[in-house]
Amino acid sequence: MVQEIVTAVVDFLKNEIPPELIAFVISLFPVLEIRGGMIASLLLEIDFLKAFLICYIGNMIPIPFILLFIRKIFAFMRKNKHLEKIVEKLEARSDKKKGTMQKYKEWGLLIFVAIPLPGTGGWTGALIAALMDLRFKKCLPIIALGVFIAGLIMSLVTYGIF
Repeated sequence: MVQEIVTAVVDFLKNEIPPELIAFVISLFPVLEIRGGMIASLLLEIDFLKAFLICYIGNMIPIPFILLFIRKIFAFMRKNKHLEKIVEKLEARSDKKKGTMQKYKEWGLLIFVAIPLPGTGGWTGALIAALMDLRFKKCLPIIALGVFIAGLIMSLVTYGIF
């Protein structure tokens, strides 16, 4: 699924904006994150090191904002009955996935973020960490390391490196 989405976005944008910007933007989005960014980078023939750096930064930019502000954003969204349903869905999804993190604490968060599968990653890890009231200073470096590991795994899969 991720590959199909990325391919469609790349095909749509490749003649409109620079390839590096496409990879960066794809890495910003939930679900796609560094997984999608690395696939896009390969499709766009971006040099590996440049691609890894661009995608890592793109994936990490939203994380501090999620950790710091998601509760306030959810509170604002709850004021609208249509948006409230989205919040409830996101919270329910996070509740299903936080079992591992509760059991294994920081290691659970690291593993959850590092495994590059749909439904895991920096966005969901940050959301769960924020909803579990984990401290920003503690979980940000763990999520950053997890995104880095996911990037290494995706590098192996996409570029065949390592």
